[in-house]
Amino acid sequence: MLNIALFGPPGAGKGTQSQLLIERYNLAYISTGDLLRTEIAEGTELGLQVKEIIAHGSLVSDEIMVELIEKKIMQSADRAGILFDGFPRTLVQSYILDGLLLKLNTQLSCMLSLEVPREELINRLIERGKSSGRSDDTEEVIKFRLEEYENKTSPVKGYYQEKSIYFPINGVGPIPEISKRLDKAIELTLQKEYFNLVLSGPPGSGKGTQGNMLAKKFNLYYMSTGSLLRKEVKAGTDIGLKVKDFIDGGDLVPDEIVIQLIEREMKQNNHSNGFIFKGFPRTVLQSYILDGLLRKMNMNVSCAIELSAPTLEMMKRLDKRSRTDRARPYDMSTELIIHRLEEYETKTTRVMDMYKRQNKHMVINAMGSNEDIFERLGLAVESAMKKAR
Repeated sequence: MLNIALFGPPGAGKGTQSQLLIERYNLAYISTGDLLRTEIAEGTELGLQVKEIIAHGSLVSDEIMVELIEKKIMQSADRAGILFDGFPRTLVQSYILDGLLLKLNTQLSCMLSLEVPREELINRLIERGKSSGRSDDTEEVIKFRLEEYENKTSPVKGYYQEKSIYFPINGVGPIPEISKRLDKAIELTLQKEYFNLVLSGPPGSGKGTQGNMLAKKFNLYYMSTGSLLRKEVKAGTDIGLKVKDFIDGGDLVPDEIVIQLIEREMKQNNHSNGFIFKGFPRTVLQSYILDGLLRKMNMNVSCAIELSAPTLEMMKRLDKRSRTDRARPYDMSTELIIHRLEEYETKTTRVMDMYKRQNKHMVINAMGSNEDIFERLGLAVESAMKKAR
């Protein structure tokens, strides 16, 4: 999803630019000012509470704003994203917005801040007051609102600057020129967005082969937890010594060990367009861990693709692999192969069920030649990338 917060002081032109942005990018529009004025116009209990607050140019309580915003978000599931106008206005509201978007399994893509000199803002708002009839467009209230903005809202910039998603935009000039500046920032944001794929499927379904091919085609970094662990074992590291018994038995390695390796790889390879995770997550708990790791880097899981083939076919493939130099310790007996397949059925399929509920899950037929499977996978990834944007 493309989720934008349009930032700037009163009179910066957020309302005008918002209307242009929602049309171009098919966004749901959430204006805190409009939401509040609607409540007032309809004479609701909430509207009566905030009428006097708005008339004096003060900020409405977070509890009231969250109630209105969450209701509006729930009504906007058919759009490609959300444009927030007038929210967040404080540092606390920045955290609140992160939490609200987390419930939707998404996050804020960028904050676009319209920068306009103070005198220009005052002149614009005085002129607007002559025709709008708004009680908050008097000179006294205007100056108070600008002070409120400087004292309470400006610190929000730092929050999003730390996330590297803050874009200052020159808000002076013809409307079309300002729009072009906003579009340029949005395009940069879309180019920077990572695509993160969870590639799943039972042992022997071809995840390793296909994952490497997908990584090369889409400039993604392929991360196999099994390969990372085997590398540690081969190098005789402290981690390798700890996990050798787990690998030899075909069991899952403790999460605290896997987390260390995955986080290290992500930090060292964040130059790619995203990551392909093979072999992780294998449990629902690990899916929560992956969400946490990604959110530390301002990312999330974009798509989960499951390679599917009959169980008998998996057993044949693993048995065949056991007689090659690519053999794994858990390929060496029918008992271990069955154990691995049972592990997948009892634990990993629950992870895929979770991604289904999030509308991020796809199943790809893993039968046929590598080229045929890769063609199906490539089309699926391209579709998921378009959806993610």
